[in-house]
Amino acid sequence: MKNTELAQIALSQDHTGAVANPIYLSTAYQHPHLGESTGYDYTRTKNPTRSAFEEAFAKLERGTASFATSSGMSAIQLICNLFKTGDEILVSFDLYGGTFRLFDFYEQQYGIHFKYVDFLNYEEVEQSITENTRALFIEPISNPQMIEVDIDPYYILSNKFNLLTIIDNTFLTPYLSTPLEDGADIVLHSATKYIGGHNDVLAGVVTVNDDTLAEHLAQLHNMIGATLSPFDSYLLQRGLKTLHIRMDRSEYNAKLLAERCSNLDAVDKVLYSGRTGMLSLRLNKAYKADKFLEHLEVCLFAESLGGTETFITFPYTQTHVDMPDEEKDKRGIDAHLLRLSIGIENYEDIEKDIVQALQKSNQGVIS
Repeated sequence: MKNTELAQIALSQDHTGAVANPIYLSTAYQHPHLGESTGYDYTRTKNPTRSAFEEAFAKLERGTASFATSSGMSAIQLICNLFKTGDEILVSFDLYGGTFRLFDFYEQQYGIHFKYVDFLNYEEVEQSITENTRALFIEPISNPQMIEVDIDPYYILSNKFNLLTIIDNTFLTPYLSTPLEDGADIVLHSATKYIGGHNDVLAGVVTVNDDTLAEHLAQLHNMIGATLSPFDSYLLQRGLKTLHIRMDRSEYNAKLLAERCSNLDAVDKVLYSGRTGMLSLRLNKAYKADKFLEHLEVCLFAESLGGTETFITFPYTQTHVDMPDEEKDKRGIDAHLLRLSIGIENYEDIEKDIVQALQKSNQGVIS
C-alpha cells in the first residue's frame, strides 16, 4: 500500500471541495416522491458519513464492500451470524480473549462449534476438517503470543474443502497486509485500534470481495443494527489519513525496543513477529509485573492497542480474564506475560521508561 494512496483514499468526496468529509447526523432522509429515494432512507441502513468511510476502506482492503460496526466485537458477531447450528469453525489456538469469550457464547447458545488448532501445523489443521467445517478463523499475528502464521497454504486448503477464510487483520492493517488480494474471503478489524489510531473511537469493520457474501452481510448488518455512528465514522476516516505514518513509527519503535529488551535480565523472552507495533514480554520470575506497572511514567497501563500512546496490558487479568485458567495455562498466559502496544513517542522516552520501571520492580541490576 503506497503512502500517498492511503491519504488520497481518505480525502473527502464532497463536491464543495471540503478536504474533510461532513458529518451527517440525520437519522432520516426525505423522499422526493413515492417509490423514490435519494439512496439514503434510514441511517441504520445507510449513512453518508459511514458510507464514505466504508467505500474508502474497501478500496484499501482491495475489497468490494466494507461494513463499519459499533465495535470490533460486533464485527466478529456480524460474521458469526453467517453460520448455523452444527457448523464448525477452526480457530487460531492463541487469540484475543474477547473473541474466545464470544465464540464460547455462540457455542453454548447456538450450537456453533469452534475448534482451536495450531495454524503452524498444517497437517493438524487439515486433519481437523470434518464434513461440518465451514470456515477457518485466523489471527495472522496472534494475541498475545505474537505467533506469526503463513496464511498462504490455508487459502489453498480452504478452496480444496470449500471453506471460508476469515482473517482478523487488526494487528497488521491494510497498510501492511491485504489478505483479500491473497485469497481471504473475509477480513475484519477492531478499528478501535490502528485504524482509528488515537484511542478515541470504538469501532469495527468487515470487508469482503464477493458480491453474494457482501449482500448477505449487508442484510445482517442492517437487521442486527450494530452500525457505526456518523461521528465515529468521521474519526475513522481521519485516522486513515495518518495510518501509514503511525504504523511506520510504531513498528520502528517496536523493533528497537524488542532488541533492547532481549538483552535485559528482567526479560526471559521477547515475543515479536518483526512486524507492526505489537510485542509481548515474558518477565523473569524475579521481577513482578504489578510493581513494574506501578512505576511506569511515560507508557500507560491500559487495556487497548494501536493508538499513538504506548500501552502496556496484563492479559492474565485484562484481555483474557474470562478465559478459564486451564485454557490460559495451555497458552502461556500467566502472571509473567505483558503485552505492549508501542506508540509513536520518542523512542528514547519509551525505552528509558520501561527500563527504569523494570529496575524498580526488582533490586537487581539490569544489564
